[in-house]
Amino acid sequence: MKKTEQINPLPQVCSHRRHLLKSVFGMAASGMVGSVTFATSEPVYAAALTKEKRDRMTPDKIIEGLKQGNLRFRHNSLLRHDYLAQKKSTRTGQYPAAIILSCIDSRAPAEILFDTGIGEAYNTRVAGNVCNVDILGGLEYACAVTGAKVIAVMGHTSCGAVKGAIDDVRLGNLTELLSKIRPAIEATVYPGERTAANSAFVDEVAKTNVKNTIDQIRRGSQILSNLESDGKIKIVGAMYSLQDGAVEFYS
Repeated sequence: MKKTEQINPLPQVCSHRRHLLKSVFGMAASGMVGSVTFATSEPVYAAALTKEKRDRMTPDKIIEGLKQGNLRFRHNSLLRHDYLAQKKSTRTGQYPAAIILSCIDSRAPAEILFDTGIGEAYNTRVAGNVCNVDILGGLEYACAVTGAKVIAVMGHTSCGAVKGAIDDVRLGNLTELLSKIRPAIEATVYPGERTAANSAFVDEVAKTNVKNTIDQIRRGSQILSNLESDGKIKIVGAMYSLQDGAVEFYS
């Protein structure tokens, strides 16, 4: 009987590992480290978003990058961010592409939902993603001073602040905050049960509240309104679903 020749796979494996390590170290030496959220089709040469890269991006491309980041989140395929490298590269400056106005709900952290790294997006958080003069000042700083090109107002399903507004909750300073959401209740056209116990109604009010916040931004800031009219920024609404992790964008 002819003896079968045994092939030792170890040399091939070792050769492959040496080639892989050489490639990795070569990328590190050339600066190709870190990750990119917004410009997925381009090679990355920095640990965080640079001014040059951000300035080449259109508002539509930035919004598409946020959508792609959310898709990665939903499929549990998040980028492997080098946060230490991103921290170091943003020590002397930051060039975020977007600012997200979202709720404080612990289940809706915008940076994770959109798979962004350090220095890529501002995140303003307040219960019920409402707007006031302080938030307007922050939005103006982000867009008019540092060059962010997208304002995304993001609500979410099963929002506790919206439920509190529907139930007319009165509690210290929360009373004033919830008063900013209550106009969305009357403005929401809904034929069914209009109570906080009805999750469908709560979610419709939350969506209306996002639209109201966008209107307040446009009315409350001539600076942002002018930037939007000139096509330099886009202001969009979004709703995050606690059920499936999807973020739905709308104008």
